[in-house]
Amino acid sequence: MANDIIEGIVSLINGPVVKGTNMGSFKVNEMVTVGKQKLIGEVVSINLDKATVQVYEETEGLKAGEKIYSTGSPLSVTLGPGIIGNIFDGIQRPLTKIQSISKDFIPEGIGLLSLDEEIEWDVKILVKIGDKLKAGDIYGTIQETESILHKLMVPYNISGVVKEVKISGYYKLNDTVVILEKDNATEINLTLCSKWPVRKQRPIQKRLPIYKPLVTGQRVIDSFYPIAKGGTVGLPGGFGTGKTVTQHQLAKWSDADIIVYVGCGERGNEMTDVLEEFPALIDPRSGRPLMERTILIANTSNMPVAAREASIYTGITLAEYYRDMGYNVAIMADSTSRWAEALREISGRLEEMPAEEGYPAYLPSRLAEFYERAGCVTTLNGKEASVTIIGAVSPAGGDFSEPVTENTKRFVTAFLALDKKLAHARHFPAINYLTSYSGYVSMLEDWYSENVAPDMISLRNKMIKLLQEEEKLNEIVQLVGEDVLPNDQSLVMETARIIKKGFLQQNALHPEDTYVNLDKQYKMLKVIDAFYDNALLCVKMDIPISTIRSLDIFQAILKMKYDIPNDKINLLDDLKNKIIDTLSDLRQKYE
Repeated sequence: MANDIIEGIVSLINGPVVKGTNMGSFKVNEMVTVGKQKLIGEVVSINLDKATVQVYEETEGLKAGEKIYSTGSPLSVTLGPGIIGNIFDGIQRPLTKIQSISKDFIPEGIGLLSLDEEIEWDVKILVKIGDKLKAGDIYGTIQETESILHKLMVPYNISGVVKEVKISGYYKLNDTVVILEKDNATEINLTLCSKWPVRKQRPIQKRLPIYKPLVTGQRVIDSFYPIAKGGTVGLPGGFGTGKTVTQHQLAKWSDADIIVYVGCGERGNEMTDVLEEFPALIDPRSGRPLMERTILIANTSNMPVAAREASIYTGITLAEYYRDMGYNVAIMADSTSRWAEALREISGRLEEMPAEEGYPAYLPSRLAEFYERAGCVTTLNGKEASVTIIGAVSPAGGDFSEPVTENTKRFVTAFLALDKKLAHARHFPAINYLTSYSGYVSMLEDWYSENVAPDMISLRNKMIKLLQEEEKLNEIVQLVGEDVLPNDQSLVMETARIIKKGFLQQNALHPEDTYVNLDKQYKMLKVIDAFYDNALLCVKMDIPISTIRSLDIFQAILKMKYDIPNDKINLLDDLKNKIIDTLSDLRQKYE
C-alpha cells in the first residue's frame, strides 16, 4: 500500500508557504504532510503539476527536495466526546497533551493529535436491531461532563437499518458500537467519533427566524442593544477598551448552553490569563466548574500564522457540532482582526494582489462566510438550536474605518462599539451607548413584551432618546456652561447622568452588579423613568433643579444597583413609590 501514497516534491519554501511539483493528482483544500517531519499543511492552489501548500507548523529545517504526502481528505476535526473542557491549538491539537510531550514549545512534526483515543466512555445505546436510522439520528449518549450530555449522531449522508448493536457500557473513541446495513447490503460501522472538514458548514434541516435573546446579565446589552440566540455581533475596540473582559463576562454569564472561546492571535500573556482563569471559574447556573461547558482554542501571536487562520474555522465547526445535538452555543472569537492579519500575511507570501491596507481582496467574503455560520436552526434530528457568533475586532489605533471593522459592520446585526473615552473615564463596560446599535430590537420585541414587560422596548427607546438629547446639550454646555440651560434641559442632563452612572455602568467585580437579571433591569429603568416624569412636573412649577438634586432619593437611585440585591427586586418598587411620594410632597410645598 505504501506505493499507492501520492507524493509531491518540495521546490520552494517561503515561511509557512511551500510550493511543490509532481502534485497534479492532489486536490485543493486537501490536507497533506510535508517533509521528513510530516508537517501538517493544506493545498491552497494547483497549477498543472505545481501546487502551493500552507503549512500549519514552523517550517524551520525543511529542505527543497523533501516529499509532500497526500492524505486524501480535507483539513478536518475529530468530533466526539472529550471536546468539552479541553484546550486546543488552532488545528484541534490538545495543548495539555502536547505539554506532557514537550514542556515549553509545540515541537514540529508532532502530528495531527486530536481527542484522546485511550479514554473509555460510558455509552448508553438508544437503538435496537431493525431500527431505521438516517443522518442526524441519535444512537447513543455519553455524560461527557456533569453539565453536558453528549449525543452520538449518525454522520451526514449515512442511513440504513441497524444490523448489530453493542450493549451499553464502556467504549473507546474508535470502538464500533452500532453497525448499519445500507440498501445495497454494505455495512457501516458507527463509532463514538466522526470527522468533519472545518471549512464546510454542517448541514441543517432549516433555518428559523430569530425570536429570543441571548441573556447576558449586562444591562447595556440586554436592555439597550440586545443579542439574539443565533445572532451575529461585532465587538470592536482599541487597545485597553475592555474587549477581552467583556467577552469573559459574556462567556461566564450568558445563557448559552456551551461556550467556545477562540483566542486567535492574541498576546501569549493575555491568553495565559484566560487559560488560568477559566478552569478556576464556577458556572453561576450549576455551581460546577465553568469548563464543564466550555471549549478553549488558543492560538497566540507567536504560534504559526497559518494555524491562526484555521483556528476560527475549527472553533465554528466544534460549535456547529454541539448545536446539532440541540444545544444553544455561543462562540467568542478574540479577535477577528488578528485572523485577518494572518490572511494578509499568507496572501502576501502567495503573491496575491493586495486590496485596501494590504488585506486580500477576498477579506469581505471570508468574513461573510464565517458570520453566515451563525443562526437559529432546526437540526437534522428535529431539535431547535443555535450558534451565536460574537467577534471582537481590534482596529489599529481604534480607527473604526479600517477594512476589518468596516466589513464586519456589513455582516453583523449587532454592533457594540467599545469607546476609548469611556474606558479612560473608568466607565465599564465601555460600550458606547450612542454609536452602538442592534438590529435585533424589533425581532425580540414580542419576546420582551411576553417575558419581561409590555413597555420594555418603549422604555428603552425613551432612555436612549434622553441620552441623545444630552449629547446635543453637551455641545452647548461646553461653550457657555450648564448654568444657562433652562430647568427642563438641566433635568435631561441629570437624568442622562443617572442612566449612565446608575444603569449603564456595571462593576464586573461586585457580587450584586456583575450579573443582573432582566426583571431587575426593567424595574431599574422604571425607577429612572418615574424620577424623570415626576421631576419634570416639579420643573414645570419652576422648582430649581438644585433642589431636586439635593434630595436623598437622587443618591438612592445612583446606588440602587449595589444596594438592592438581585433576589429582592421588590425593593425597587418601594424606591419608585418613594420617589413619586417625595417629589409629590415637594410640589405641594411650592403650590
